[in-house]
Amino acid sequence: MIYVFCNKRGSGKTKALISLANEKLEVGKGHVVYINDDNRPMFQLNRGIRFISTGGFNLKKQESFYGFLCGILSEDYDIETIFIDGLFNIIEENLQNAAQLFCLMEKLSVESGVDFYINVNGDTEMPEFIKKYVA
Repeated sequence: MIYVFCNKRGSGKTKALISLANEKLEVGKGHVVYINDDNRPMFQLNRGIRFISTGGFNLKKQESFYGFLCGILSEDYDIETIFIDGLFNIIEENLQNAAQLFCLMEKLSVESGVDFYINVNGDTEMPEFIKKYVA
């Protein structure tokens, strides 16, 4: 399943996502991955969470990011939850043009049994396709 947290910049989305990631590690049975575009949240996360900073991976396109997610999942079959903090800080897209990416991620979620928790800045109108994912 995909869960999207959409709110304005500075509203505490990252803090809530970090807290949820730490909680999922404690109560879950599988592995937890936290993806961000920089290293800032690394020290706030439980050390059992696999932290990935995307800064050096050149993931500017939706296709590249989707391939990146597939690579993470193919490397570790025990992943239960993936947190993506600031999706549109990682890829050069906007929420209105990301329908295909979310469709692919939903299929990936179903096939692999992984839940995705995604933070996006909600400074603009939410497109119709995203409303079913909003937590």
